[in-house]
Amino acid sequence: MKIGELAKRSGLSTHTIRYYERIGLLPYADRDQSGQRDYDASILSWIEFLDRLKATGMPIREMLRYEALRERGVGTEAERGALLEQHRERVRAHVAELQACLLVLDTKIAGYAGKEQRMKEYDATIPERRRKPTGTRQAGAR
Repeated sequence: MKIGELAKRSGLSTHTIRYYERIGLLPYADRDQSGQRDYDASILSWIEFLDRLKATGMPIREMLRYEALRERGVGTEAERGALLEQHRERVRAHVAELQACLLVLDTKIAGYAGKEQRMKEYDATIPERRRKPTGTRQAGAR
């Protein structure tokens, strides 16, 4: 598939695909007769994995380290696994931090919701006030 099709199917821009290829995160694409990049569809699963790593905050230098180990093949499984386990622990810590933030937000939102409910209840308990006609005075109000 051409780079435009890969960009469309992967969600990456053509610029990002070229950049990833240049730094070694993606393998160099084969070229067709006219010199245009021609990607195999199997690259989509690798790009999807890279997207997951990126979304979870893995720095590009670590992705490059993983790719270098992957490229070396058999015998690097333990190192690749360890790299992913370390990253998983960072992701878990970040998720726990986000859950704590979510709890604070939920508590604050519930407080505002409670305030609205309290105001509605307060407004419902106020007796209806009758308006006095303009220009009338109460006796002895001078």
